[in-house]
Amino acid sequence: MEWPLHHAHPWDLPEDQARAVQQHLRHYVRAEPLAWQQVRWVGGVDVSVRGDQLRAGIVVYDCAQGRVVDRAAAEGPEPIPYKPGFLSFREIPRILDALPRLHRRPEVLLVDGHGIAHPRHMGIAAHLGVLLDWPTVGVAKSPLVGHFARPLKPERGDAVPVLWRGQTLGMAVRTRTDVKPVWVSIGHRVTLPDAVALVLRCSRYRLPEPIRAAHRWAAQWGVFDVPDGEDETADERG
Repeated sequence: MEWPLHHAHPWDLPEDQARAVQQHLRHYVRAEPLAWQQVRWVGGVDVSVRGDQLRAGIVVYDCAQGRVVDRAAAEGPEPIPYKPGFLSFREIPRILDALPRLHRRPEVLLVDGHGIAHPRHMGIAAHLGVLLDWPTVGVAKSPLVGHFARPLKPERGDAVPVLWRGQTLGMAVRTRTDVKPVWVSIGHRVTLPDAVALVLRCSRYRLPEPIRAAHRWAAQWGVFDVPDGEDETADERG
């Protein structure tokens, strides 16, 4: 399955050039309505690390049936070591290796990481979305920048704007009562309210089901084919 690239660029760049790429690509991010109630195939994207090796795990989650219906993985060396604010330069090359191995194209990708809730508005979900020109949502486990507009209530479904330098960059979303929130932000071709609604629709525990499944898949080093019927719904509480 082909995924044409837009605005392709090298990955192994000095920090100043990588920053310039981010500043350039941020202008291509678009916020567009997403009919999240009608979305059926939701992709989950996560990357695991072992030394200087990376494994990208991508799943396609069927929201109607509540199960994973496709998955793909790719392993290889990191293009650059991790640098705060430049995660996408380390991880996206392996994600791009894995995507063509899918048999079913997801309608939207939920990415473990930030979208525009980033110092240069170009976190991994935004960077990936602009390169693919595909709907993406950033779902992160901790904030990178910003502060809550108000205290977050303990009940599932509460969502609070994350503000930074006078802008709303994302939402802190309580996906499960009395559990830590996730940080949701636009990646590309989705509005923030639609991104929040989709994340809540896909969540039973703290992380949305597509990302939970991608996290487990990304951890299965050396495995590229899973027999039909393997459990994809094991609990990961908290």
